[in-house]
Amino acid sequence: MRLRSDIFVSALTRRLFARGDFAAVERKGEEQAGAIFIRQRFRDGSETLYAPAPQSFFDDEESGARLFEIRINRKEAAEIRQTLDRELKFDPDLWIIELETDDIADIVPLVDQRPNPLD
Repeated sequence: MRLRSDIFVSALTRRLFARGDFAAVERKGEEQAGAIFIRQRFRDGSETLYAPAPQSFFDDEESGARLFEIRINRKEAAEIRQTLDRELKFDPDLWIIELETDDIADIVPLVDQRPNPLD
């Protein structure tokens, strides 16, 4: 069973605050199963957007896990905003979380840290 979106977001923000970084919920989505998008802001003004990984990256044992992929890497905030606006038209129940941290490797599970099951 997958962890509820609101609980995942709460745990994510608490972990960032605990290590001295900043996190904020820009948009609350559907509490049980809303998709979660993460904006990572850098000191130089650029941003990286993380989106939910495609279902092909999940296997049966990990059906409760959440994995993310980099959708846009270190671009201007306007480009990230345009992408999120398009996603919101498609799925108005999504969450948008903002993180101000240099390293999310131990916070956000990424698909590129794991082998692709289709390879």
